Amino acid sequence: MRRYITSLILALFFGLSSKAQEGIPVYFDYLADNYYLVYPSMAGISEGTKIRLTARKQWFNVDEAPALQTLNLNFRAGERSGVGFILFNDSNGYHAQTGFKGTYAHHLQLAGDFRTLNQLSFGLSAGVILSSLDETEFRSVIPDPVVTGVKNTASYFNVDFGVSYSLFEFYAHAAVLNVLGSGRDLYTVAEFDNLRRYLLSAGYVFGRNLRVEPSVLFQMTDFTREKTVDINAKVYKDVSFGTVWAGLSYRRSFDGAQFQQNGGFGEQRLQLFTPIIGVNWDRFLFSYNYSYQSGDIRFDNGGFHQITLGYDFGQNDQSKRYDCYCPAANN
Repeated sequence: MRRYITSLILALFFGLSSKAQEGIPVYFDYLADNYYLVYPSMAGISEGTKIRLTARKQWFNVDEAPALQTLNLNFRAGERSGVGFILFNDSNGYHAQTGFKGTYAHHLQLAGDFRTLNQLSFGLSAGVILSSLDETEFRSVIPDPVVTGVKNTASYFNVDFGVSYSLFEFYAHAAVLNVLGSGRDLYTVAEFDNLRRYLLSAGYVFGRNLRVEPSVLFQMTDFTREKTVDINAKVYKDVSFGTVWAGLSYRRSFDGAQFQQNGGFGEQRLQLFTPIIGVNWDRFLFSYNYSYQSGDIRFDNGGFHQITLGYDFGQNDQSKRYDCYCPAANN
C-alpha cells in the first residue's frame, strides 16, 4: 500500500506540476505562432492582427482531467504600439481558474526602414483571475471542519512584464509572470500557489524555401526553484496554398524526485516529448500537438492533446511585410 501511495503521489507531481501555478500554464502554445500568449512584449509585433484560439485536454479516459482553453487577440496600434487581450479558463479536478488580461506593448525600431526587422519591444499585461475550489461533492464519514461543502472563490489582480528583441530571423524573449506575487485565499492554511515565474527563450530561422527553426525556452518558478528547459526544432515548407510545418519539442526538468519501488530507490525527472504539426492556408492557421510523458511513474498512459486555430488579417500588402523569414512577425 505504501508503495502504491508513493507512486501515485509522484505520478501526480510529474503529471501535474505544470498545472500548480497561477495564470496561464506555459505549455507548447508558443510553437504555434502564439508567442503573445507567453510574452506580453509580442503584442502587435506584426503590422497586422493575430487571433488565436487553443484547447488542451489531458487524459481523455480520466474524470476531471486538466483542461485549458485560451482566446487571444493582438494587433499593432499606430507605428510603435501594440495592444492585446487574453481570455482563459483552466480546470483541474475540483480546482479552476478563469482570467482576463489586457496588454500594452511598445516597439522601438533600432535601425533600417519600416521593412527592416530590428526591433526592441517592451510589454506589460494586467489582469484579474478568479480561482475556485468546488467542495460541494466532497464526502467524509467523519465530518471535517476544514471542508466547507460549498464552492469557494477568490479573485486577485496581477501583472506580467516582458521584453523581446527581433533581428531579421533571430529572436530572443524574456518575461516575469505574476510579478506582484499576490496570493489567493481558498484554504485555511498558508498558500504559496501564486508563484512568480521567469522565462527566457531564443531562436533562429535558417534557410529560404525549406526553413529550419531551432529554439530553446527556459522557465523557473521563484518560490520552489523548479526549473525546466524546452529544446525545439521546427521545419517549414512553402506550398501552393501556403505553408506546412512540423516540429518536435523536448521538455526536461532540472530537478527530480526520489521514489521507492520493488524494494529499491530511483529518481525521475519530468520529460515530455511533443510533436507538433501545422498549416498556414491563406489567412488561417491550424496546428495540433501531442505531448507524451516518459518515465517509470505516470498517472496514465495517455498523452496531452492540444489544437490551435488562428486567423491573421490587416497585413495584405506584401510591400509592408518585414523583409525576413520570421513567422511570428509577418502575418
